[in-house]
Amino acid sequence: MGSTIKRVLVANRGEIAVRIIRACRELGIETVQAYSQADADSLAVAMADRRVCIGYPRASDSYLNARALVSAALVQGADAIHPGYGFLSERAEFAELCAEQGLVFIGPSAEVIRQMGDKARARELARQAGVPTTPGSQGVLGDAEQALAVAQRIGYPVLLKAVAGGGGRGMRVVNQAQALPGAFAEASREARMAFGDGSMYLEKFLTRVRHIEIQVLGDGQQVVHLGERDCSTQRRNQKLIEESPSPILDEALRQRIGEAAVALARLVGYRSAGTMEFILDPRTREFYFMEMNTRIQVEHPVTELVTGIDLVKEQLRIAGGEPLGLRQQDVQLRGHAIECRINAEDAERNFMPTPGTISAYHAPGGPGIRIDSHLYSGYTVPPYYDSLLGKLIAWGSDRAEAIARMQRALAELRVDGVHTTAAFHRRLLDTAAFRDADIHTRFIEEEFLAPPAAAAA
Repeated sequence: MGSTIKRVLVANRGEIAVRIIRACRELGIETVQAYSQADADSLAVAMADRRVCIGYPRASDSYLNARALVSAALVQGADAIHPGYGFLSERAEFAELCAEQGLVFIGPSAEVIRQMGDKARARELARQAGVPTTPGSQGVLGDAEQALAVAQRIGYPVLLKAVAGGGGRGMRVVNQAQALPGAFAEASREARMAFGDGSMYLEKFLTRVRHIEIQVLGDGQQVVHLGERDCSTQRRNQKLIEESPSPILDEALRQRIGEAAVALARLVGYRSAGTMEFILDPRTREFYFMEMNTRIQVEHPVTELVTGIDLVKEQLRIAGGEPLGLRQQDVQLRGHAIECRINAEDAERNFMPTPGTISAYHAPGGPGIRIDSHLYSGYTVPPYYDSLLGKLIAWGSDRAEAIARMQRALAELRVDGVHTTAAFHRRLLDTAAFRDADIHTRFIEEEFLAPPAAAAA
């Protein structure tokens, strides 16, 4: 059965909008790029078959305006909307609005988005699927007093997390009881402002852990996983470098985590591309479910390079009604891939965003190098959105070759006019800890960026 999708409205911006347009073009699907006034001169607008302005520069007036996006899709004759990542990609109400207006939402159903977007509910579903979860609260916490009771039972340190959270917002590590009420109020307030929901839950905070995520694809009936990504290189819960496969998993552990991810995706009848996120304790080799992202991930290219499977095209095919054309035995991991997020930030000034005009841009190339970006010389990076300029991805026959190629590519990359994180990545990849894969989720703050006395303590 062929796809029923003929024209897609791209409800996002930047590099992911360019990525979606390219996938659609390969499948013979027309594209309509929705853009804010700030993005009128963007690469995605220039590349799309059609374009439509949906509002003022602020995201709340454009990319977060669900009704404007749906109206634009209908006026432009689109039959589907691709939300990319961020913005409305995990808003169940947006998926419902698309369905009400006869538009295909390229992602899972609103019901699944709602179930898995509620972190407390997702943990309960994981337990039903037999997937291990970290010790913590059973469902949403009523107040700080209830959080104190749970923390006393499981022991400190604990991690407060927003039920509707993401990207490190609405999240606090608490080391002692006295600090918990204040942290609860602060995190809840932050979550309410960011997500419109201040509900919190709590779990045991494990130290020196790895962040492992499993890419899944489902068509509502079948589910397969495409191996793991190691996203342990983070700063303040924001991923900086991702790689696949994880350098610390063996085949037995890879199979266990993969089977757990598939079991949970099957339980909810998952349809589209999605990611199950886990923390792994390298000392015990035990893993615990954290959450599910019901969308394409920023770091999806590393999976594509080691599997040869185009995840965005798979999303489009599944949304168009095609059954999943993969079986688990068809998925083979080959070589090693590493992705560095290149942000318009000044690492020497606490990673302060640095919007501005790109006076010169040169993308690296050569064997094993891919760059997903929306940059061009003369492009102005607007101050209204995420600072991501692009993703530099290197593939090698093994991890050592992938690192060497990444170092070469980072040296070749030229972005003049704004500060970028490229030099930071070069320093980080050159450390013995990274080369030896001896890192954890707080390595950046506690060791790499810490003053010498603090790092030695």
